[in-house]
Amino acid sequence: MSKKTYRPYEPNQLLLLPPALQDWLPHDHFAYFLSDVVDSLDLSQIEQTYERELRGYPPYHPRMMVKVLLYAYCNGVYSSRKIERRLQEDVAFRVLAANNQPDFRTISDFRKRHLKALSDLFLQVVKICKKAGLVRLGHVALDGTKIKANASKHKAMSDSRMVEEEQRLKAEIAELLQKAEQADQAEDHRFGPHRRGDELPEELRFRERRLAKIQEAKAALEAEARLRAGADEHEPPEEPGPKGPKGGRRRKRPKAEPAPTAQRNFTDPDSRIMKGSDKQFIQGYNAQAVVDADTQIVVAAAVTNQAADAPHLIPMMEQVETNVDEMPEEVSADAGYFSEQNVQWLLQRRINPYIPPEKQRHSERRRAKSPRGPIPKGATLRDRMRRKLQLKRHAERYRKREQSIEPVFGQIKEARGFRQFHLRGLEAVNGEWLLVCLCHNLLKLYAFSQAA
Repeated sequence: MSKKTYRPYEPNQLLLLPPALQDWLPHDHFAYFLSDVVDSLDLSQIEQTYERELRGYPPYHPRMMVKVLLYAYCNGVYSSRKIERRLQEDVAFRVLAANNQPDFRTISDFRKRHLKALSDLFLQVVKICKKAGLVRLGHVALDGTKIKANASKHKAMSDSRMVEEEQRLKAEIAELLQKAEQADQAEDHRFGPHRRGDELPEELRFRERRLAKIQEAKAALEAEARLRAGADEHEPPEEPGPKGPKGGRRRKRPKAEPAPTAQRNFTDPDSRIMKGSDKQFIQGYNAQAVVDADTQIVVAAAVTNQAADAPHLIPMMEQVETNVDEMPEEVSADAGYFSEQNVQWLLQRRINPYIPPEKQRHSERRRAKSPRGPIPKGATLRDRMRRKLQLKRHAERYRKREQSIEPVFGQIKEARGFRQFHLRGLEAVNGEWLLVCLCHNLLKLYAFSQAA
């Protein structure tokens, strides 16, 4: 017998008193912080859908479902089946759910049904961050990242390929019809022109004919009874004629011919083939974000299926103004966002832009010497921006972009493993991206509260 004394360990010991959920986690755990934040949010848009329907079995409380879903996204758990497993095995999930255990189908349906309302919570959290002093708008950074769609790029086909495939299938169908015709001729020679070769025996066919006659007579009697009772028989609707609503001939619409290289994915038609950061082509979307450079809080976010970044600068900056009711003092973005129209738009709104006209390596920027002398009189807007970013003080301001927005994408894609959308369709993935950015802001807000 061992003389060593150990702490009590009785796996089968029953609890004498009911456990308190608050004792299961440290008082400063992120789950409690998230619960308090969600309790302060306006969830009426979600709750109204249940208030209007009083029938059926009572549903899970919407506030509990929101807490579980947000906590899962904050911890890089996006699959509804994995969330269900966490509700059984993870203490923090069980605390947030108060030991409720909705199954994966309930979780998935809740996310799909209320995705718009869930994405609208992003704005509420941004406003909370602003009240906490985390949205300063001295300098914001804009960037985009390519994220895989919930579809394979091998399920995409170009218009020219569709035309080739259509011709091939038509040729195969014609060949099969020709073989079928040859088989019919051979069977006619073998069984006779009016026999299939698999007919039923004569006695069975006689009984079937008799049954059919009985059913036909019965149907006729029922129809007569309905007529006597005054019930009108339903007639098949008339097919529309070639004329328009006023009797005139309908004009043929001009046929729009798609580009031969235009592609469409059969699994997620809204997604597009795009080049990712690793230079590999993916079937995906372009996820945009505007980040406060001082705090890494996402103040605006959206998803587009357009690979180019430049068309998104103005809409994203307008979204910043909508979300926080003011414009930033400075904005930095990489060369993909440069256009004279974008720079002119920012200058007109008294926003100091830091957008290089062309892509430049980090080593080239370090070796570049600051220009001297006045700016040439005939310098274009592109020349002025290039010269501006060669000055040391402005180059340092531009470097805030890679120190703020790139770490945010790194935390989302690497730390929390969000590398692929789980929903399909542009509207759905936009809602999911807002949900991801919302959770990023919650984690930043929690870190700020812990440091205060």
